[in-house]
Amino acid sequence: MAAAAVRYLRSGPRPDPVEALPRPELRCVREDERLPVDPAEFRRVLGNFATGVTVVTAPAADIEAGPAGFACQSFSSLSLDPPLVAFMVGRTSTTWPRIARAGVFCVNVLSAGQGDLCRAFAVSGADKFTGVRFDAAPVTGSPRLTGALAWVDCAIHAVHTGGDHLIVVGRVEALGTGDAASDGPLLFHRGRFAGLDDPPPG
Repeated sequence: MAAAAVRYLRSGPRPDPVEALPRPELRCVREDERLPVDPAEFRRVLGNFATGVTVVTAPAADIEAGPAGFACQSFSSLSLDPPLVAFMVGRTSTTWPRIARAGVFCVNVLSAGQGDLCRAFAVSGADKFTGVRFDAAPVTGSPRLTGALAWVDCAIHAVHTGGDHLIVVGRVEALGTGDAASDGPLLFHRGRFAGLDDPPPG
């Protein structure tokens, strides 16, 4: 990967430290919290909202486990001052506990040609890093995937419950763009990958 333009957010004056919130208490979703809509219809309607696609990675929490990562559509910038981002992950995820133990993560914004890479990271239980090229993000050491449009290197700042998902807030420590910035983003719309110039599904 070509040398990325790195912006170290630790340089220069920093705002007052923001205290991380305690980890949330997990509980079951009560019946009165369930929406009176069919889950399939929920997915169908919300599928009309096109999103970018990321892979969230974390370094190995222990030598035997290796690095962790999963494909994630639900990523967003959250705050400029302090610099925060957020992603959502299912509470049944087997990858999330490994990221939580690491305490840090890197969001890799995928480029248009990385659909197969996204599919590999969407598989549960496999060695997702087999054959994947990456280097270490500069602050946390989380895997920074070769060919990504951009990367955001973070420390876990807070975790909140949100129904059957967790809302993970990360404090940005460094970020930059990759050498694939001219390729355009990988998008997900109506159950399929697309590029900016692709026609909508019929």
